[in-house]
Amino acid sequence: MSTVYETLYILRPDLTDEQVEQAIAKYQNLLKEQGADNIEIQNRGKRRLAYEIDRNRDGIYVQVNYTGPGKVIAPLERAMRLSEDVIRYLTIKQEVSEDKAEEVAATV
Repeated sequence: MSTVYETLYILRPDLTDEQVEQAIAKYQNLLKEQGADNIEIQNRGKRRLAYEIDRNRDGIYVQVNYTGPGKVIAPLERAMRLSEDVIRYLTIKQEVSEDKAEEVAATV
């Protein structure tokens, strides 16, 4: 069994495009350093939040899908928790059979 993870994080809405790209690159490099593969990033852009978080009504949503060992999540979430740019994050673990994991790897 290969484990597929999906992490969604919300950045502060007042960040410039350059700062958003830097944040995305930072977390992507962190995942690579920890041994994650098939990293797929989708910048979902600025969206309205369902409720106010830290006086923010909007947020920049970024979704990251990747495969790898479970040890990659703790350093990633720690870096997000310490960052003032990330206002929320959530990681979901998905169990995928080897056949599906190979299909995902082939499409990336």
